[in-house]
Amino acid sequence: MRSGLLEIFQETYSELRPGYSPPELKIEFFAFANVNNTIRLRDGRLLVRLSDLLEGAPEAVLRAIAHILLAKMYRRPIDRGHAARYRKYVASHEIVRKAHLVRQMRGRKRLRLARGHYYDLDAIFEDLNTRFFHGLMARPRMSWSQSKTRRILGHYDPAHNAIIISRIFDHPAVPRYVLEYIVYHEMLHLKHPVKLRGSRRCVHSAEFEAEERLFPRAAEANAFLKRL
Repeated sequence: MRSGLLEIFQETYSELRPGYSPPELKIEFFAFANVNNTIRLRDGRLLVRLSDLLEGAPEAVLRAIAHILLAKMYRRPIDRGHAARYRKYVASHEIVRKAHLVRQMRGRKRLRLARGHYYDLDAIFEDLNTRFFHGLMARPRMSWSQSKTRRILGHYDPAHNAIIISRIFDHPAVPRYVLEYIVYHEMLHLKHPVKLRGSRRCVHSAEFEAEERLFPRAAEANAFLKRL
């Protein structure tokens, strides 16, 4: 028989903290813009919010979520089996598809223009498309980031079909081949989508990495990025 969500969290709490009585728990499914789960301790009460995408998840997955959240809250080691079970579930085709849909509906993706002060991302994309992809790749929305971040240099957002590049590269001191390398890397994410191998997501497959090495000035670009 499937246990209730409250009972699952209470049982998991007792497993992680034997000898302690579980505090009052408030658990709700929440309409996040992604598969997010949060836990907070406020006034002696544990407040848990789970993504509504996880409603209907198997009991084993809910137990894995309870374990991960409570282990993080009380700084306990996270069981590898629970972690692997949760990763496999959220990386499944059905959940990924649903997550993309809700991000499109709920997500607030603020995109800037592709044309910057010094570089035009649309032009960069089309040039790379011709040189490396026979002009066959459909161009997603190209955008500079909101801030000049050094932490995330670029990323491809499949939910909004957009490539976002850090504005730090829209500068005359940045060689064009460095920006091309960043955009080329993100274009490869369109060509080689994330795959699930066992319980792990494979972001950069062997095919991805082999094709990335085909960029003529990859070593120079990486050297520049390390200095950056």
